[in-house]
Amino acid sequence: MIPYKILLNEHEMPKQWYNIQADLPNPLKPALNPQTHKPLTPDDLSAIFPMPLIMQEVSTERWIDIPEEILEIQKLWRPSSVHRAYNLEKVLGTPARIYYKNEGVSPAGSHKPNTAVAQAYYNKVSGIKRLATETGAGQWGSALSLACSSFGIECTVYMVKVSYHQKPYRRSLMEAWGANVIPSPSDQTNSGRAVLESNPESMGSLGLAISEAVEDAANREDTNYSLGSVLNHVLLHQTIIGLESKAQMEKVNEYPDVIIASCGGGSNFGGLAFPFLYDKIHGKDIQIIAVEPSACPTLTRGPCTYDYGDTAKLTPLVMMYTLGHDFEPPGIHAGGLRYHGESPLVSQLVKDKLVEARSVGQLGVFEAALTFTRSEGILPAPEAAHAIRTAIDIAQECKESGEEKTILFNLSGHGHFDLSAYDDYLAGKLDDYEYPEDAITRSLENLPKIDL
Repeated sequence: MIPYKILLNEHEMPKQWYNIQADLPNPLKPALNPQTHKPLTPDDLSAIFPMPLIMQEVSTERWIDIPEEILEIQKLWRPSSVHRAYNLEKVLGTPARIYYKNEGVSPAGSHKPNTAVAQAYYNKVSGIKRLATETGAGQWGSALSLACSSFGIECTVYMVKVSYHQKPYRRSLMEAWGANVIPSPSDQTNSGRAVLESNPESMGSLGLAISEAVEDAANREDTNYSLGSVLNHVLLHQTIIGLESKAQMEKVNEYPDVIIASCGGGSNFGGLAFPFLYDKIHGKDIQIIAVEPSACPTLTRGPCTYDYGDTAKLTPLVMMYTLGHDFEPPGIHAGGLRYHGESPLVSQLVKDKLVEARSVGQLGVFEAALTFTRSEGILPAPEAAHAIRTAIDIAQECKESGEEKTILFNLSGHGHFDLSAYDDYLAGKLDDYEYPEDAITRSLENLPKIDL
C-alpha cells in the first residue's frame, strides 16, 4: 500500500533549480525598458535588483546550483511531504488517485519562502541592507519578513489595503519577524498618494502595491526591491517543489496524469509544474492545469501582449496575459490571486498550449476547501483551494468515466490566517463574481502601444 505521506530525507533535497528557459519551444519575448520601450539590459535592473538575480532572470542554463547557505535555512521545513489523499478519494467515491504536495509546512505557512530565502541571500551577499516589497494576502510578505530576519536585513512591506484589513494576523506575523507593514495605497509614495487623491476609498491592488515598493527601492541606495511571483528567477527558485515531487512519486512508482496548481502571478504553479513540463515538452502525455479565480481571469479572458507589471508604469514591460495594468479587481478572499498580469513564462506556455488555463468561482472554491478540510484535516488557504476545486472536478469526472487517473496538485499554503474568509462563507456572505466584460475592455484600452 502506498503510504499516506511520501517523504524525502534532507540529503535527498534537490541541489539545483530547474530553469525551463533552456527547454521552451519558443523563447520569451524580451522585457522592455518602461521609458524607451527598447529591450531591457542588466544595467536597467541594477537599481533595484542584485546582479546574481538579474543573471538568473536572463539565464538559459538548464540547471542552476542552490547555494548551501540557502539549503541550510530551507531545511527548517524542506523537503515537504507529498500526501496520498485517501480520505478525499473515499468521500468522492472516485477511482482516481489523488496526491498533494504540502507547502503549508513552512514557518510562513506557504511555498513563498522557497524564493524569499534565496532573494534575501543574494541581496545580503551583494551588500543590500533593506528590502521593499508588496504583498496581497500576506503570504509573500510573511515569507520575505522571515527571510530578512534570517539574514539581518530590514524589510518594508506594502500590503494591499483590502487584505491589510481582512487578514490582520498576517500583518502581526510580519511584524513579529521585524517587518514594517504599510497598507497600500499609502501616503508614503507618489504612486500611493496619486491613487488616494483620485479615490480615497481605494481597496488597492497588487499592481499598485508593486508601484509603491519599486518607488521606495529606487529612491534609496541601501534598498532593493523583492518580488514574490511573476519574474523568471522567482519561478526558478520554486522548482524545488516539483523536483521534490517527482522524486517522491518515483518512490511509489507513480507518475501524474494531471498536474494542477492555482495561478495568480505564477510562482506556485511554476514551482510544481515546470519540472513536469520538461517531460511534456519532450513527449510525455500529461495534462497540466493553471487555475485562477473568475473574478480575476487573467489567463482565461485577457490578451497576451506587452504590459507594465504595476499600476504606475515603473516596472519593465513584459509579454504576458494581462487585464491591464490599471485593473483593480474586486476584494475576493483569495488576495494572492488578484494580480492583473501573469508570469511571462507561464504566459508563453499557455500560448504554446502546453498548459491549460481554467477559472473557477469563489463559492465553488470554498465548498471544495471544506470538503478537503473535512476529509484530509487541513484547512487550505483560499488560493490553494482553487487547485483543490479543479482536482475534485477531475476526480468526479473519473468517477463518471471509470478512469483511474493519477492527480497531483499543489497545496500551496494553509488557511489559518484566512478564518474570517471561512466565517463569511459559512455565514452565506460570499458571492460568486464574474468580472464584467465592459470593465475588462475599459482597462485594456490603456495598454501601452508597442510595435509587435
